[in-house]
Amino acid sequence: MALTRRQVTVAALAAVPVALSATGTAQAKEQRTLYIAGDSTAAQKYSDAAPETGWGMALPFFLRKDLPVANHAVNGRSSKSFVDEGRLDVILGLIGPGDVLVVQFAHNDEKSGDPTRYTEPWTTYQDYLRRYLDGARAKGARPVLATPVERRRFDAQGNAVTSHGEYPAAMRALAQDERVALLDIQALSLALWQRLGVEETKKYFNWTATEQDNTHFNPPGAIAVARLVAGELLRHRVLAPRDVRRLDAQIPESWITWPSSASA
Repeated sequence: MALTRRQVTVAALAAVPVALSATGTAQAKEQRTLYIAGDSTAAQKYSDAAPETGWGMALPFFLRKDLPVANHAVNGRSSKSFVDEGRLDVILGLIGPGDVLVVQFAHNDEKSGDPTRYTEPWTTYQDYLRRYLDGARAKGARPVLATPVERRRFDAQGNAVTSHGEYPAAMRALAQDERVALLDIQALSLALWQRLGVEETKKYFNWTATEQDNTHFNPPGAIAVARLVAGELLRHRVLAPRDVRRLDAQIPESWITWPSSASA
């Protein structure tokens, strides 16, 4: 059945969120949300995993209070499995005009022995990442790509070395082709680990009495990486100076909390 122009207009207005229709676009942008799609390096952790900490848990400390972070990153996911499990659809059901979607994947895309997660850097990895870009744009949100944060890995001479193969380069190329902001967290974190050195970096990763984890962070590591992310969001003008705070301030580790998984 064909709709009249008036019916189309009424339907469109009905789909506009109440906050936007009542207050206007300018104020709606003041209330925007920053979404994260990613893997365990960014994800929310719970009390049974402490002191393991995702950088997404620390990002709010660097943003103004009324710019909430919706952290949808999940342990073990790749750009492919996150989509295949319907997790991107959940974000796209919530995200709206003025919001930001930060996308960081590669750690699990690299697992060639797992067809549910593996993507090839220059083909399927880019193809899946485009789904995030296209989906966010269709909702009026701004997509942002973030290269994967580096693992703690050093050679015999004490030089920090890369661990993500062609994935960061493939993401950089995609960002250029799609004209989206790129937060080069891979390069920045590699430089940070190099400055800190072999021993000092242990204080930033999830090294405990029973575990030597060179991929996931403890509170200082999550705070350090979140600082990089916030700085890049500001540098690329994804966020304005008034959106960002404490970039040069010391963030107490005690600010990190791990809720009970039962309340998640």
